[in-house]
Amino acid sequence: MTTDSTERRIPRIERLKVQNFRALKGAEIADLMPLTVLIGPNGSGKSTFLDVFAFLSECFENGLRKAWDRRGRIGKIRTRGAAGSVVVEIKYREQPGAPLIAYHLEVDEFDGAPVVVHEWLRWKRGRYGYPFRFLNNKKGKGEAISGDQPESKDERKPFDLKSPDTLAVRALGQFREHGRVTALREFVEGWHLSYFSADSARAESWEGQQERLSKTGDNLANVVQYLKERHPKRLKRIFKSLSRRTPHVEEVRADAMSDGRLLLRFKDSPFKRPIMARFASDGALKMLAYLVLLHDRKGPPFIGIEEPENFLHPGLLYELAREYRTASGRAQLLVTTHCPLFLNALRPEEVRVLWRDEKGYTRVERAADLWGVPEFMDNGAMLGQLWMEGQFRVGDPLKRHGAPAPRRDGKRS
Repeated sequence: MTTDSTERRIPRIERLKVQNFRALKGAEIADLMPLTVLIGPNGSGKSTFLDVFAFLSECFENGLRKAWDRRGRIGKIRTRGAAGSVVVEIKYREQPGAPLIAYHLEVDEFDGAPVVVHEWLRWKRGRYGYPFRFLNNKKGKGEAISGDQPESKDERKPFDLKSPDTLAVRALGQFREHGRVTALREFVEGWHLSYFSADSARAESWEGQQERLSKTGDNLANVVQYLKERHPKRLKRIFKSLSRRTPHVEEVRADAMSDGRLLLRFKDSPFKRPIMARFASDGALKMLAYLVLLHDRKGPPFIGIEEPENFLHPGLLYELAREYRTASGRAQLLVTTHCPLFLNALRPEEVRVLWRDEKGYTRVERAADLWGVPEFMDNGAMLGQLWMEGQFRVGDPLKRHGAPAPRRDGKRS
């Protein structure tokens, strides 16, 4: 993959704060990078962090009630033994140098139904401006400042939503007069949280071009058909990259049948006849899906991927991590992994180490802040090696609890 001369001007999330969401009783990821990778033992909270993003995206796209019910409601969502609302807060910039915007969502359940306890949007205009809320919603009632560049002194217009489980950003984001709210809604609804399944990618689909890969990959054939017709040069680059990583694959075709079905086929270089996707390896399908996603120059602004190493040869993972970093110029990526070979291609500021403390709650530490890690890397060590050698002192899957190492500033985690 070639590197773009300029980064795509997309919103970037800088901080995620979570309270009472499963093991994330009070967890935070600060200083999110264009590529951020979460590591840690099974059950440390990596998948839960990804699901927080998925939950927020589903709330924006399909409504709070569906996202809430899908996760088992308050009994399955709220941290065990905890009281209080579930809170998700993100801080982001719409583009480099733009004001920092904070979105806060606080949800609880009353009489078996989810309720937006408190929701607000806040930003700081100018270098010395005071942060102020230009949208405020409590249980469906609140006020908002209209206009594309809201000011603290602008008129605040009250609103009364249909239901207390309605997100104000979802309702008001449909109107042009609320420019910043609309921008947030479009940003979050555009996130891609990958739940790729090789079985879904193998399934037959109906003919019809589709520009974007679905979250499960069940429209992979349709996207290949679209690229062949609209962007053949991009598809050629994808095939070239795919063939370097799966040498037997020469070409991938999406063939339309007379009955309207669309069949995805892989051509192996030694053979004349291509095979159907149902007989292709999981690794070939997964690599193709990743490359389609990463080569999309106008694709999702935020991509979450869980354990990219599954079904892939270990020798591919170092280069795959570098592909992710290149793609992070066009989309912000959040990735979970257990693979030290993938980790070897990363910088310490790109990695967050997760573990569960004695009370069972997730803790997060930046690898760059762990004692000795930057110094080891300055002397030629790689992150994956340091992790496997126990140099992090946290996130060790063979230990029940982490024994936090001193931070570089002398404090303990």
